[in-house]
Amino acid sequence: MATKKLSRTELVFRAATPSRWPDVEKLFGERGACGGCWCMAWRLRNKRAFKKLVRSGEKPGILAYHDGEPIAWCAIAPRGNYVYLERSRVLKPVDDRPVWSVSCLFVSRPYRRRGVSAHLLRAAAEMVAKRGARIVEGYPTEPTMKKTPDPFLWLGLPASFLKAGFREVARRSPSRPIMRREVRR
Repeated sequence: MATKKLSRTELVFRAATPSRWPDVEKLFGERGACGGCWCMAWRLRNKRAFKKLVRSGEKPGILAYHDGEPIAWCAIAPRGNYVYLERSRVLKPVDDRPVWSVSCLFVSRPYRRRGVSAHLLRAAAEMVAKRGARIVEGYPTEPTMKKTPDPFLWLGLPASFLKAGFREVARRSPSRPIMRREVRR
């Protein structure tokens, strides 16, 4: 059975702010999004640190809402905020230009395969453009199996990034392209 795609006008996007922390918790569930994750793996922290980050006012990502309910999350911040990226050979910088990095995409199960990721990526790029970003980068997973389990796709799929206006700029691993989108205020 085909699932109805959602249009961008059916969704509302909001930055993760202190007042929206309960929505993050509701979306991620009691134990975290995928496999207990609290979107801090690349920052080497946990749920408590994530809550503190949101409460600090840093706006470390963006939530998508449908009919008033939080349905999806995209973590996005300046590349230097992610310890993991600083050590990665596969995802090392393409050049010396400052970029903002998408480190996580999470879409709740009933909304998967409905176009939410591409809408969320566009909204995230627009949000950080207002904060001074000029380049947004993502590191999606190119599935190597016929049916890759959803929890292993927390970095998104290249097709979603392409639909959101990104283009591939490097690939140092068969399964991990580096994709970019230039943004303007």
